[in-house]
Amino acid sequence: MTGRLSADTGRTMPKLDPTTPYPMVMPDGTVIKTVVQLNRVIDHPRIQIGDFTYFGHLEELEDYAGYLAPYLFPPSPEKLVIGKFCQIAHGVRIVTSSANHDTSGFSTYPFGNFLMDESTTPEEIAALFQLPDRKGDTVIGNDVWIGMEAMIMPGVTIGDGAIISGRSVVAKDVAPYTIVGGNPAKTIRKRFDDETSAALLDIAWWDWPVDLIEANIDAITGADIAALRAAAV
Repeated sequence: MTGRLSADTGRTMPKLDPTTPYPMVMPDGTVIKTVVQLNRVIDHPRIQIGDFTYFGHLEELEDYAGYLAPYLFPPSPEKLVIGKFCQIAHGVRIVTSSANHDTSGFSTYPFGNFLMDESTTPEEIAALFQLPDRKGDTVIGNDVWIGMEAMIMPGVTIGDGAIISGRSVVAKDVAPYTIVGGNPAKTIRKRFDDETSAALLDIAWWDWPVDLIEANIDAITGADIAALRAAAV
């Protein structure tokens, strides 16, 4: 992997690599295999994940899609969409719409799930997911931090730059650059004033070329909106 030259030290610096499943490598070369870039370890027809979004679980998993979104199946009508540069902590689970039961009748028991046989057609299986109160897609924006053991409920949209506190249950949409927590999750505070949040959404640094991001990490992680605007020009 080709590095970049540091102006301060003159040494070659590592580069961000969107192609590796294991983005965290210690100075001695140890690869931290409990931190994975999700779009490198998930291949699922109903899941879309942007570059550099990682999952820091405390153990390696064989099936990351099955852990994160256990009720999202290939015939599910909904999708799970996660943006770039998201940070997903240990134990996070995303409950998508296909987990729901039909609540329109007297019983919520999914009889159809247990009455399939060799004559059951793909169309009949797909019909099991067509619930009258289906919530639709779950969408998580860019640069979202989801804390340990948080749970995202069906059909929720989480805006860019939001923070979800650990063990929160997110049942409603979260505005960009907002911190939420609790069960059900409620707004704790906005991260920035409205003008700054709007500027960050306009700049959308996560869509920059990787070289430009690397050259402006201090501006991206800092709190100087003027410096970030200047870098975007």
